[in-house]
Amino acid sequence: EGSLCPQSPPEPRAELLLRIGCCAREVLVPQGPLYRVAGTAVSISCNVSGYEGSAQQDFEWFLYRPEAPEAALGIVSTRDTRFSYAIFGPRVAAGEVQVQRLQGDAAVLRISRLQAQDAGIYECYTPSTDARYLGSYSGKVELRVLPDTLQVSASPPGPRGRQAPTSPPRLTVHEGQELALGCLARTSTQKHTHLAVSFGRAVPEVPVGRATLQEVVGLRPDLAVDAGAPYAARLAAGELRLGKEGSERYRMVLGGAQADDAGTYHCTATEWIQDPDGSWAQIAEKRAVLAHVDVQTLSSQLAVTVGPGEHRVGPGEPLELLCNVSGALPPPGRHAAYSVGWEMAPAGAPGPGRLVAQLDTEGVGSLGPGYEGRHIAMEKVASRTYRLRLEAARPGDAGTYRCLAKAYVRGSGARLREAASARSRPLPVHVREEGVVLEAVAWLAGGAVYRGETASLLCNVSVRGGPPGLRLAASWWVERPEEGELSSAPAQLVGGVGQDGVAELGDRPGGGPVSVELVGPRSHRLRLHSLGPEDEGVYHCAPSAWVQHADYSWYQAGSARSGPVTVYPYTHAFGRSPPSCSSVLVVGTGLSAEKAGSRQKTCVCGCFMKRLRKR
Repeated sequence: EGSLCPQSPPEPRAELLLRIGCCAREVLVPQGPLYRVAGTAVSISCNVSGYEGSAQQDFEWFLYRPEAPEAALGIVSTRDTRFSYAIFGPRVAAGEVQVQRLQGDAAVLRISRLQAQDAGIYECYTPSTDARYLGSYSGKVELRVLPDTLQVSASPPGPRGRQAPTSPPRLTVHEGQELALGCLARTSTQKHTHLAVSFGRAVPEVPVGRATLQEVVGLRPDLAVDAGAPYAARLAAGELRLGKEGSERYRMVLGGAQADDAGTYHCTATEWIQDPDGSWAQIAEKRAVLAHVDVQTLSSQLAVTVGPGEHRVGPGEPLELLCNVSGALPPPGRHAAYSVGWEMAPAGAPGPGRLVAQLDTEGVGSLGPGYEGRHIAMEKVASRTYRLRLEAARPGDAGTYRCLAKAYVRGSGARLREAASARSRPLPVHVREEGVVLEAVAWLAGGAVYRGETASLLCNVSVRGGPPGLRLAASWWVERPEEGELSSAPAQLVGGVGQDGVAELGDRPGGGPVSVELVGPRSHRLRLHSLGPEDEGVYHCAPSAWVQHADYSWYQAGSARSGPVTVYPYTHAFGRSPPSCSSVLVVGTGLSAEKAGSRQKTCVCGCFMKRLRKR
């Protein structure tokens, strides 16, 4: 049971010799010589095949030292705990030397800390479980122990950044800046070996070990550059770089520093050698602390302040507001950029309000919606001081102003990423009102109008207060009826005259010609030619007062609305001329009469008014 070569009856000698090659015991160990470094660990495997008997084979390890090549020193055994010679006993008891069974017919000898006297020829012997002795029962491999010559240290002149005089150094970099660290790694091993160098990070205040050290980037023995999983995207984007400078110096550059990049950085060097079977084995490893790195985030530093108190200006006067951006911030340039703007909210309105003007990261100014065409300047007047200037303030400029600053860091390909923003405290701004009071009275000239005629609507405007040079504008609006009621739709512009005297025509309901004109200093007229039934509606006049400042900008200083004026195009009952008789109008159809001398004249009057009850 468990035999790899089944039992069989005795065979002729010729047939037995042929079977030896296929069913003989064979013990395999690695090809030698193996080169390892003192103080490091070594593992030597041993496998047995072609055996008979139990599937659970035993293994015994011996050492033949160069100074006594014939003396076999027992190291450790899988079947006898007292197998070790005195020179190995304490190390076996401490677990420094042990044999580990991988499976029934495979085991490995492990030495956790090589010593110089461990050099020699190692023999793996497997006690026989076979019915007859066929094949080999042991395998040998030579192990040579090399001195440890690997050295690792932080490369002078030290890492880039603001450095505190400590050992290891403490380095502070701004968010978005480059973190550059150097490492020296060398070896003088006499055999041909390769060095692999990697940079790693441990979170602050955590002991460094394989479980806590996060690899950032490394140079492999085959000279390939790889990054740890959290940094792979930054390596692919070009933000993370690793290069070799000369024969011993390695340099890591981590661009666009982030808050998560803070920690203790280490350089780890490993020495590799190629075994006779072609595989690569690590024979040494050293690690050095490079720096404790703190990343100063922009959000923790960015601050915005404005001048004290309130601002009070008159209409037409210039309004200037200053904003200062402070904090331990990197200068704008290759790694960081800033934008600054002003926002305004009317008094009592929630939120920061709408944008007035801003300077973007390239220093280009722009105005917010609703401020186009005005003389407004946004400029940088000092290193971190910005000024907003409105050449001519208006009453509508009154409100609460805030300065908004945003900080950006540059990623790969000069791509900007917003890293922080800050607003100033509210700054109240008051603009004195002009005190303009407007009143408007509108009416339909001539009373009733008939279809085909021209309707003339007049609007007289009265003004109280206001500065010299006040200009008036007036517009006419109509609301159309729908099924006897006024429409809920907004009023429709028919026409008007602006403060600059230029007429503006809207959409007349009937689609005919429209005339708008100024018939007096403060009197406006609207004429609807060739009235049709579609012109029926409720009209009103809306005057407004305007002031022009020195920068030629206009602002509205006041407005009013007249009462409603109903326009209903009547239809003639007797052709083009109304009846000549004077009569009392009777709703419906009836007769009215009056005496003229001895003659009596009778007039039949018909009511053609639509919805008379509403008139």
